[in-house]
Parts: sequence; C-alpha cells; structure tokens
Amino acid sequence: MDLRDGQTQQILDPNQPTHVYHLALDIGGSLAKLVYFTKDDNHSVDGEEGISHRKTLQKSNGHKQYPVLNGRLNFKKFETSKINDCLEFIKSMKLHIGGIQPQENPGSQPIAVKATGGGAYKYADLFKERLGIILDKEDEMDCLVAGANFLLEVVHQEAFTYMGDQKQFVQIDKNDLYPYLLVNIGSGVGMIKVEGEGKFERVSGTSIGGGTFWGLGKLLTKCKSFDELLELSYRGNNRAVDMLVGDIYGGMDYSKIGLSSTAIASSFGKAISDNREREDYKPEDIARSLLRMISNNIGQISYLNALRFGLKRIFFGGFFIRKHPFTMDTLSVAVNFWSKGEAKAMFLRHEGFLGAVGSFMSSDKHGLKELLANEVVPRSPSKLSFAVDKILRSLPDGEFNGDESIECSVYAA
Repeated sequence: MDLRDGQTQQILDPNQPTHVYHLALDIGGSLAKLVYFTKDDNHSVDGEEGISHRKTLQKSNGHKQYPVLNGRLNFKKFETSKINDCLEFIKSMKLHIGGIQPQENPGSQPIAVKATGGGAYKYADLFKERLGIILDKEDEMDCLVAGANFLLEVVHQEAFTYMGDQKQFVQIDKNDLYPYLLVNIGSGVGMIKVEGEGKFERVSGTSIGGGTFWGLGKLLTKCKSFDELLELSYRGNNRAVDMLVGDIYGGMDYSKIGLSSTAIASSFGKAISDNREREDYKPEDIARSLLRMISNNIGQISYLNALRFGLKRIFFGGFFIRKHPFTMDTLSVAVNFWSKGEAKAMFLRHEGFLGAVGSFMSSDKHGLKELLANEVVPRSPSKLSFAVDKILRSLPDGEFNGDESIECSVYAA
C-alpha cells in the first residue's frame, strides 16, 4: 500500500461538523485510547453526497475492489485516571452516535461501541450512564495482535529501528512478516508469539512495566504525569545513581566477559554506598536511572523469549515507549547485546494504539460492513479492507504524540 507524507495537520476540530462512522476504544490501566473513522465529504455523485464513480473505477482497477468510504482513521489518548475527559471528548465530537446499533429491534436498544482492555469492564456502567452506550467487549490479546498485524501489513514505514541516535525505517514484506515476538509495554508487559492471522500465544510477561516507571517515579520525584516524568528523565544522568562496572573495577572494563566500564552493574547501586539521603539526588538522575533499569529488564526478557522460540524480530509496542530516544536506544542495546547482534528490536509508529486498532477492526465481523453498506455502492460488501493513502501528522519528522489521522479508503471485496 502506498503511503505519502501529508502536510502537517492537527486532529479534527471538535467544533467542525463531521460524519463519524465508527468508534473503538482500548481502556488500559494507565491510558484510554480511541480510534475512530471519519468520512471524507469531498466527493459527490450527481450533486449528492457519495463517492465519485470515476475514483471508484480507478480504485477498482488497481485493487480489484471498490471503495465504500474515503476518510480518516483518527487516534486520540487520555489518562485513564482522567476518564471523564475522555467521555467529554466523545460527547463533544458526537463519536458515540456513530457507533453500531444492535441489529435486533433497531432503534430500541442503546448503541454498542467496540472496546477492549480492563477498563472496558471497569467503566462499562459509567459509559452507559453518561453516554447511553454499551461497551461491546473484545478480547485484549486478540485486539493487540490484530492491530499490530494490520498496521505492519498496511501502513508503509510503520516499523523502524533505533540505536545510537539513528532511526531507520524497515520495509516489511507482509508475505514474510511471521513469526515475530510482540512486546506490548503498558502498565505491565505482555509478550506474544505471533505466527499468523489469529494465530498467536502469550508466552511471557512481567509486572515491571510502564506502570512501574510511573508509580515509582511519582513516589521518588514530584512529577504529576507520565509525560512530565519522561521529560525529566531526558535531562538526567543515571551514572550519578547507578553503580557501574568501572566503579567496581577502578574505572576499568571487565573485558574477559565483555563488560565495558560504563555498563550498569547495579541500578541505584550508588545509593547504598553514598552517604547521602534521597533529597541529595537530583530528581532527573533518579528518573533516568529508573527508566534505564526498566527498559534494560524488558529488553533482556524480550530477547530471552525470542531466543526460546527462535524468533529474530521483536516488535515493541505500548505507550511506555512514547518515541523516547533513550528508551528505544536502551531496549535496542539490550536486545543487541544479549543476542550478540542476531536479533533486532523494532518499534511501531502507532505503538500505543495496537489494541484500539484491533478493536476497531473487529467490527468487520460485528456490523461495520452493514453500517458502511448504506453508502452509494453497487452491492453490499461481504468483507472490508483498508488502503492507507497518507498520514496527517501533528508533529514534524514523523514523530507521533498520540493525536494523529491516517487518510485511507475502506474497500469491499
């Protein structure tokens, strides 16, 4: 699929009228993620709203499919602790009105919206009370894998490597995508061996993840948010807190086993020997040490599981990463070191939205095609697929802060 960089553009203005055709959510322990599709009204047929027949024929010739809708796939995130902000955004954008209504006795039942994650259960009553919608729950692992597969197969330059301040996009051949290890770093960490569409197994995980970084960071510093803590860590120096190999060996490497003098021997180890209190350490140094400790641990466990199953590619997802250079570099160095360069750590542009995208795609089998069939098309679609045209991003240089639109077309086979 062709993807061309579009001009910088913010996410849709809530004050502007739009046609929302579908909403899906992934409500985790730390963040609530939204994915919603909005129709492009730039095309008309005989003076009426619809899709250009000329464009339809052009697309059909190229894809052997016909477009049902042209529009944007939009992304938005909120802290789960501020779930009311998420509810207000949905209400202000009227996103819930575009949800799928149960097919039995249409008009007599509340609207159902696809959702995954633990929050789909925890906040089900709140969504029904405030917005009058039912959260139609999808399995979390199913959605994570479906979302990752979709993005890797459809979005050009979705995957990239990052090490030594060098970012390099990876061309993914969808015919040679599997198998791979998907490491989703949310509040905790899940590690999934993916062998094909719908064929996967959760093989490991760890409770030391993004929630650990945020929780300990909040206790050890005065940061009020995850992003503030991440920004603080960027200014820190972990060597002021961590005990290095050189601290033990008088500044020398331990070359016999391949450890340089700058390798970390013990995270937070200097706090043991230094005659100082916590207040004597800079908050930014503590944050940096904490980030490196957690990232190194995740990187090592990820590689060991890849080694266990003979997997050469490891894709890291989840909002813990946030495109933070130091986090990505630490994960990459850990995988590279333990694998002796045989395995690669790769990252995803839409890392935090895998579950939400998977939840969105699950509507293909639960009513999205019926909803889209009301458009100007020659016949009712039996299956849907997406073609990505371009990304409309809100930050330069391909960075992604969680608010973005992908311009795309929905096709029926």
